[in-house]
Amino acid sequence: MANPHNIWLIAKREYTERIRTKAFIISTVLIPALMGGGIFGVAAIASKSKTTAHIAIVSAQPQPAQDLKHELEHGDDTSMTVDLVPPGDTTPLDQAIANKQLDGYLVITQSPVADGASHRPNFDFKPRSSADIATSDSIQSALHTVLMREYLAAHNVPADEAKALMDPVTVNVIGANGKHTNSKQSFFVAYTLFFLMYMVVLLYGMNVARSIIEEKTSRVFEVLLASIQPDELLAGKILGVGSVGLTQVGIWMAAALLFAAQAGAMSGITISATQIIFFIIYFALGYALYSSVAAALGAMTNSEQELQQLNMFLMMPLFLSMGMLPVLITSPNSLLARIVSQIPFCAPLLMNFRISIAMPQPWEIALSIGLILVTIYAVLWISSRIYRVGILMYGKKPNLPEIMRWLKYS
Repeated sequence: MANPHNIWLIAKREYTERIRTKAFIISTVLIPALMGGGIFGVAAIASKSKTTAHIAIVSAQPQPAQDLKHELEHGDDTSMTVDLVPPGDTTPLDQAIANKQLDGYLVITQSPVADGASHRPNFDFKPRSSADIATSDSIQSALHTVLMREYLAAHNVPADEAKALMDPVTVNVIGANGKHTNSKQSFFVAYTLFFLMYMVVLLYGMNVARSIIEEKTSRVFEVLLASIQPDELLAGKILGVGSVGLTQVGIWMAAALLFAAQAGAMSGITISATQIIFFIIYFALGYALYSSVAAALGAMTNSEQELQQLNMFLMMPLFLSMGMLPVLITSPNSLLARIVSQIPFCAPLLMNFRISIAMPQPWEIALSIGLILVTIYAVLWISSRIYRVGILMYGKKPNLPEIMRWLKYS
């Protein structure tokens, strides 16, 4: 039977060794700063950036072309340079694109009139790069605005009424507390928490595997096993490294609460106590699950290079979780979202994300936690048996039949 005192000693050693390092202090400050700054910085830049392409408009009708030119050069999201070109041979324009003097040109041609009814013109855009989606989207939006304005003017709608009709509509989003909230900023908070969970679970899970490999390489295990059981070593490592992670997460969450209290009202960025509590709960569960798998991988390998080859067992569920984000963002309570957020290896990320954007039913949260706990018990049972034999195996990379024999022997 495992000795709690020995587990405590191993956990204390793992904790104190890591908590005193400069890497812990630096990562505690830099990881949230870089992630939060990167996500919010990119979002801020994207929201304020404008398309600045240089294009030409080929049209036989000067007034619509002039209106479109004005919209593209002075629109809310565009600041293009537009040249007006009369109809004719487009070879010079093709040459200008080839010489990188133009980013593209738009050809406007009138559709034939049938039965006395006029038809919308044809719009053909030739970009310098077929992947230039931003420019083509901006042209499409500007064309819609210009055509709508011309239609209203043709039906004698006054200019001020036309402007009022075409002004963007503001939708006030009401949060769970009954107050107005900014849905974009709420999404960015949830997004930041997701990637923070992703990084920390993977980082500390791999730290367990690396610690095992280091001690295997130095043969420290041979000394430790004289007085400590393998299960006690495994439990102590998982608890010690996990406590470092919880300490770091606790610092981040305390800072987040302080930020929300001091600057949340001013910036509109808020994080609730519920988000913080569930983040810590699912971090602890996710870490325990992934570190158990990482411990088994570390016991089976003899070097960092071999460990890298087996990383896919840790990375695949995380990649699946990331790939399911669009589903959760658009339909957080759909059947697919509910199913994937109950998968034990995905639940720490996906269920926590659902809680941040649209609180699921309490039974769903309870079920996900229960399934994770059962999975942790099963994975620990397998990992501990691999660990008992694997930590003393040197110089040989085990295959599947040999791992099955380890489970049987232990």
